[in-house]
Amino acid sequence: MKIGFLVNDVETEKVGFTTVRLACEAVNQGHEIFYFGVGDLAYDSDEYVRARARTVAAKSYGSHTSFFKDLQGGKGKNVRITVDDLDVLLLRNVPSDDFLARPWAATVATEFGRLAMRRGVIVLNDPNGLAKAGSKMYLQLFPEEVRPRTLITRDNSEIRAFAKEEGTIVLKPLQGSGGASVFLVRPEDIPNLNQMIDAVSRDGFVIAQEYLPAAAEGDTRLFMMNGRPLLVKGKYAAFRRVRTGGDMRSNIHAGGKLAAATVTHEALRIAEIVRPKLVQDGMFFVGLDVVGDKLMEINVFSPGGLGSAQKFTKINFCRFVIEALQRKVDYMEFYGRNFGNMEMSNL
Repeated sequence: MKIGFLVNDVETEKVGFTTVRLACEAVNQGHEIFYFGVGDLAYDSDEYVRARARTVAAKSYGSHTSFFKDLQGGKGKNVRITVDDLDVLLLRNVPSDDFLARPWAATVATEFGRLAMRRGVIVLNDPNGLAKAGSKMYLQLFPEEVRPRTLITRDNSEIRAFAKEEGTIVLKPLQGSGGASVFLVRPEDIPNLNQMIDAVSRDGFVIAQEYLPAAAEGDTRLFMMNGRPLLVKGKYAAFRRVRTGGDMRSNIHAGGKLAAATVTHEALRIAEIVRPKLVQDGMFFVGLDVVGDKLMEINVFSPGGLGSAQKFTKINFCRFVIEALQRKVDYMEFYGRNFGNMEMSNL
């Protein structure tokens, strides 16, 4: 199996990233991997998609650390590949990371992914589904029952009215990730609300959201694969992120700490409610961020943290993700590539 891993930029990848772990596991299972960024793509005059990619010569690695060293170091190989010849193309870039510095890069992966689909490449998550999920607005397409009460606007007066009605709210940008420009607004913070709104709205629309008291205990990331919670040997691929000190954000690079997760009945109920639309949109691999009985975010572009889930469960979930990809490739061969990409995404 030939697998392409499309990221924002190969040079900005880090050793602990889930994409690195998946690529290492693919090599260890005997597959051929190619790692490239959105800026490495090209549509050639012969109407094939190609890319300047990095690959490795070794056939197995004892750890993803040694794999990563080879990938970015002198033992890695630069090759120009025909993307259309891949069996699977994994879209693992995060458009919001390019939203400000490289706006041209935000939609490249889905656009080139559609082209690769024409040649029978299995592209995951499905590019047409991802095109619907370019911002946090995607969450609003799911049933109201699983979402916090939300206002999305650029109007200060509407946000102030919402804050007065709710008492305590959270402000965050419609675009963006990683806990940047996220504010907790309590009744005593209202005099400073305009400044908070200005800080968030400079990059676009503002999300004003009801504050969930359970957020004080952090959130749980639960991974979904093929439309179901990823469950291996009775253990779910999940972990908790716990806030520290006075910072309301539980994102790891915003100061949160990792902890083992107990996947609750409420979390599994949320997973079941969102499952039909995730399947409909061709979302093969997804991260659900759950607080109490509500879904805070759906991560469909490059959900990370499989290494954290492995840390607490002692299960290498990457192995089962790669095996799922192999099954899809087998299905396509059995049936003469007679399945559409959307259908194949969750088979």
